[in-house]
Amino acid sequence: MTTVTATVPTIQRWFAQITGESTGEIIAPFQRGYLTDQAHAVAALARLRRGAGKKYEQVPDLWGLADTGPLHRKLHDCGRPPSEDELTRAEDAVHVALTLWALHQQSRPTAMHLRHRREKPRGLGAAVRGLMPKDEIAEPVRKRLVRAGTAPDLPSLAQRLRDLVLLLRGNDIALDYALLAEQLYRWQQPGGQDAVRRAWGRSFHAYRAPDDKHDPEDSASSTSPLSADTSDKDAS
Repeated sequence: MTTVTATVPTIQRWFAQITGESTGEIIAPFQRGYLTDQAHAVAALARLRRGAGKKYEQVPDLWGLADTGPLHRKLHDCGRPPSEDELTRAEDAVHVALTLWALHQQSRPTAMHLRHRREKPRGLGAAVRGLMPKDEIAEPVRKRLVRAGTAPDLPSLAQRLRDLVLLLRGNDIALDYALLAEQLYRWQQPGGQDAVRRAWGRSFHAYRAPDDKHDPEDSASSTSPLSADTSDKDAS
């Protein structure tokens, strides 16, 4: 019997995918609970969004709020145990994506985490492009995406993504946070930043505005793309 050993790139791809899938699984019950006005979910989001743009270790109040047990189990089932650096990458990616989603979902009556589909792209580049008028490039918005793409480290990236998320929230544009978490894991790998920047740029340029401008999932509201909605029905 021959034992097949996965290569390092394959293992890293699996770790990134597991990080994204686990993030989606964590968000799903919180999002359902929030949208049905369940008190525990509303309270959890109020705590989570206070961590947006901050390092995991800076917000001990969030430790244990989200169950990352399945994430650790799946990572250990990939053929070899993850290293300390790999575990940290995964935990940090989940933390950044989860807290940004909580900020994005704040006071929104519809789901702000929606999965990317070919006919409804919801990667970061496509979401930012959705802030702009059809067939036009809003240069100030484009520069914010570029600024995120050139962040020197994950804490800086998290803060710059926070600024973009506020714009998306103000225009009711959803984002695939499972995909974002997967990309955030890749971002932290050696050479990963270039690959993630390429993915964001590709999704930005491949995006096409929907014909139905009244589709709340795809089209921006009448709010200016540079004015973030800061209303908060569940302020905390």
